[in-house]
Amino acid sequence: MAAKSLTIQDLSITLIEPSPTQKKIISNHLESLGVSRSQWFQEGSSCLESLKTSFKPDLIISAMYLPDMSGTELVQSLKNDPDLDSIPFMLISSEISDYYLEPIRQAGVVAILPKPFDLNELRNALYATVDFLEPDTDALEDFDIEDLHVLLVDDSLSARKHIIRILNSLGIENITETINGKEAIDQLESDFFDLIVTDYNMPEMDGRELIDYVREQSNQSSIPVLMVTSDSENSHLAGIKQSGISAICDKPFEPKMVISLIKKILSSSSHVT
Repeated sequence: MAAKSLTIQDLSITLIEPSPTQKKIISNHLESLGVSRSQWFQEGSSCLESLKTSFKPDLIISAMYLPDMSGTELVQSLKNDPDLDSIPFMLISSEISDYYLEPIRQAGVVAILPKPFDLNELRNALYATVDFLEPDTDALEDFDIEDLHVLLVDDSLSARKHIIRILNSLGIENITETINGKEAIDQLESDFFDLIVTDYNMPEMDGRELIDYVREQSNQSSIPVLMVTSDSENSHLAGIKQSGISAICDKPFEPKMVISLIKKILSSSSHVT
């Protein structure tokens, strides 16, 4: 089993924080965890300009509200640039409104930490970054991962790109993309899949309706389904868990959790080599 070559102490971090006081607090936490390679920007635009012309970090940490843009706009700028969209992003903010946080969750970030946060929360987020950059695929070595055919269902392009990047890092390359349940049904009628990864909230047909169709009407009724969702309504999630879902994972999610869920799903199927 190959050991990880990357540790949290190796991470290079770009911090975007308009407040010198908050910058000092975050930097002190990073230093206490052994992170010594960091640079600081107070504005999003200056950071973006630097990223386009100089060294790219392993992780970007940003506040939600910057002098020239929001954290949401910053994430969107990163995800719309092919040279920058693979850089992991972490938000640190006291914002609790789903209206502002949902676009960031959908964009595919490694973590959203509250203000104030504790050291363990930051440590876990940094470990999630390491897992994203260098996932531990040893847990899946007993499965024919390269032969898996995955149906990905999500109306968010940035979310699909983020999920695909994680699946690719695990060795899963055969992925079919759809943007809602109706498109997914068309694909299920014409092809066979080993795993469905679906969002919950989607137009036309949501994840719950898709699962109901798969379990009740599809000729692939036993296919494992992993739901990746940012929905926080307990009543919705309780219904989903009783609908035949194989596993459920929150957005943002940790690659280690995805690996664990995929292993669990495949272990209960017939894909063991």
